[in-house]
Formats: sequence, structure tokens, C-alpha cells
Amino acid sequence: MAEQQKSTSGAAKVSLPTLTAMVVGSMVGAGVFSLPQRFAQETGVAGALIAWAIAGVGMLTLALVFQRLAVRKPDLDAGVYAYAKAGFGEYIGFFSAAGYWASACVGNVTYWVLIMSTLGAVFPALGAGDTVVAVAVSSVGLWLFFLMIRRGTKEAAAINRIVTVAKLLPIIVFVLLAVFVLDPEVFAGNFAGGADSGTLFEQVRGTMLVTVFVFLGVEGASVYSRHAARREDVGRATLLGFGSVLAVFASVTIVSYGILPVNELAGLQQPSMAGTLEAAVGPWGSVFVAAGLVVSVLGAYLAWTLMAAEVLYVAAQDRDMPRFLSALTPRDVPVNALLLSTLLSQLVLVITLFSEDAFDFALDLTAALTLIPFLLAAAYALKLVWTREAYAEARGADIRRDAVIALAATAYTAFLIYAAGLRFVLISFIFYAPATILFLITRREQGKKLFSSAEFALFCAVVIGALIGVAALAAGWITL
Repeated sequence: MAEQQKSTSGAAKVSLPTLTAMVVGSMVGAGVFSLPQRFAQETGVAGALIAWAIAGVGMLTLALVFQRLAVRKPDLDAGVYAYAKAGFGEYIGFFSAAGYWASACVGNVTYWVLIMSTLGAVFPALGAGDTVVAVAVSSVGLWLFFLMIRRGTKEAAAINRIVTVAKLLPIIVFVLLAVFVLDPEVFAGNFAGGADSGTLFEQVRGTMLVTVFVFLGVEGASVYSRHAARREDVGRATLLGFGSVLAVFASVTIVSYGILPVNELAGLQQPSMAGTLEAAVGPWGSVFVAAGLVVSVLGAYLAWTLMAAEVLYVAAQDRDMPRFLSALTPRDVPVNALLLSTLLSQLVLVITLFSEDAFDFALDLTAALTLIPFLLAAAYALKLVWTREAYAEARGADIRRDAVIALAATAYTAFLIYAAGLRFVLISFIFYAPATILFLITRREQGKKLFSSAEFALFCAVVIGALIGVAALAAGWITL
């Protein structure tokens, strides 16, 4: 039989550089190529510096949470899901796993939409990435990646490492060229932002969600903990990847202010990095960035597809998802989990035909679905400190340090969910309610009671939220 069950002890092992490449590959995708225009719409140099400082500290606390949990709870694999289950029970853990999985699948759709939109400048039939032709071409790419990843997790991870280097090259070239041609007078004129940018506080607030979107994937090494050659590499890869990506994102944003006046930057079409480099070096700059975008997005798609399948597989191994999702090929690929992930991406890809703005909607929903598992992981770290579990032999200074980190990460992620808005909370309920079927199948396989009293109450709340979401969509109160 081609597929077979395989324990985590037999998982293929990867090194620190490969784990770090997974983190970088997860975060560096489409977002970095839109930064010049997205920031210029809201703020100038001063606001951008403050925004990256705040986002850097906030996301660093989250990265440190994953690093601390990898050390304090080395027995928990696929961290995002496992931490929620360990801290708050099986049904909450299921929500974390399902939500994180769905966010990865929805996020994958944004990559195909952006690729088709970029190519639409040359092939008009692709439009903005949401035409029938674009969806058809994207679907072909979707299943070609499925076949490639099915060949082997370790081989796909090695490809991701190569792609990560390849996609960072045009971004680094962009920064170096922008520094070389930077106009000090233009840079100084952009320091305070545009004439209608508002107060500095309003400028910074307007950029917060932009910074969150580009940092999604900071947990990449934690998801792949079972593949790490050394457990301590998980935390190291998280911090190395985060630091590298923060430096790249901030550099791309700041140097752009020295190329064009802020109002012109704000008016660029996406990917705005292409328009910025074209203004600096000529038409070849736009083509160069467009090519880099395609490579970058395909690399991010590979990383997120691997993570989506991994979460489902580990949840099934822990008997928190149906057992059919724990099937492995001899090459260590969770084939059924990969297939289900590809099918969900295919479904969402078709839905983009009926959305008003496919890219923005999918991007925002990805963030909303991901932030809930992030919040649960941060809250679990806070719970560990509070109960002193895993801190029996820790020094007082270590406990206080971890408490500050966990509290800051919890507050930061809770605020981000609030900032995402009720619209995406309701839409996420529309997913969670039917997804509970997987939870019920798992309970029935094990001969367990379908719900505890508390779980049933939570399920009822989710169903009510889903019904409200459906009614809101039908009435036009919220839109896709």
C-alpha cells in the first residue's frame, strides 16, 4: 500500500537553516511588494519608523512566546494547535487547529489571485486575478503543487530553502538600488507624511493592520517542530527568521520614501515596489520586481501548503481530527491532509469569482482566522506562568520575564482581533460551525460523548454566530 501510518519519531529531520528558511518563506510573500504604497497612503517617514517599532515589539513578543513554549513544552508538536488544546481543552484545540488550517488555505488563494493579477498586465483575460480564466489557470497551478509536495516533505522543504534565497534577491537588490539613488530632499519632504495624513497617532494607527498581515507566518518553525533535528532549533529559527524579515520589511518601506514624493507613492498601482523601482532605475525595474513577486509568492504558497497539511496531520495523530487525515506516504507526506487542504483552497478560489475584491477579502480573512490561534497560544503561555506549570525549577527572574512576554503577546493579539472587526469574526463562525463535523467524527471514532456541557454551550454560540453571519451576508450588512 502506498499510504501508511507512520509515527512522529520517524519523521524526516531538517536543520536550523532549513527551519529558518521555512519561517522566512512563510512571512515573505505578497505583502512586502505592496508596502511602499500601503504605508504612503497612511504616513510618512516618522510614522513608518514608529509603526515598525511598535509592530516589531508586538510581534517579537509573539515570536518569543513560541520560542519559550518550544523550550517549556518540548513534547507538544505543531505548536499553534497543540498549545490551545493543552491549555483550554479538546474543542478549543480543535478550533485552533481548524482555524489555523483554514487561514493557511485561504491565504494560499491570495497568492494565486496576486500572481494572476500581476500577469494580467500582459494577459488581459486574467483581469485582476478573479476572472474565470484566472481561476482556471490558478486551479492548474494548485494541483501541480499538490503533486510536487506529494513527492516528499523533506524534498519540498529543501525546495522552499532554495526558493527563499531566490525571492529575497530582488528585494535586497531593490533596497540597495533605492539607497544608491535616494534623494535626500525627497526623503526629508516625506518625513511628516502628506498634507492630509492626519496626526502622527492617526498615521501610525492606520498602518497597524498592514504590519500584522506581513508578519503572518512567524510561527512557521513551531509548526514543524517534529521535523527539527534538534529541539532548541525551533526557537532559534523563529527568532532568526523574525529578525531577518523585520529588517527587510522596514528597509523596503523606509528607502521608498527617498524615491518619490509621498503622494505619488500613495497613487502607485500594486505591486507598488515595481512602480517605485521603475521610477528609480527605469522600466526594467518594474519587470525585475514583477518576476521577483511571482517567485516570492510561489515560495510562500509552498511553505503555507506544507504548514496547512502538517497541522491537520498532527491533530489526527493526536486523535483530535478523523483518523484518515493521519495517513502518510513512505516519503513522510500527510497525503490526505494535503488533499483536503488543496480541496479547501480550490473551493475558496471558486468563491473569489463572486467576491467584490477577492485579494483584500481573502487577505483580511486570513489574518482574522490566524489571530485566534495566536491569541490562544499566547494565553496558554500566560497560563503556564500563572500556574507555574513547567516552571518548577525556574528562577524568579525567568518567571517574571516570561510573564511580561506572555501578557504583552496576549494583549497585542486580543487588540488585533478587535481591530479586525465584527465582520470577519462572523464570517469565521460560518466556517467553524460546519467544520465541527470533523470534531464529531473524531469523537464517534473513539466512542466518546460527542460534547461535554461546556463544549455544547460553545458549539451553540458558534452556530448562533454562523447564523447571524449568514443573515448579515444575505441582507448585505456584510459582503465578501
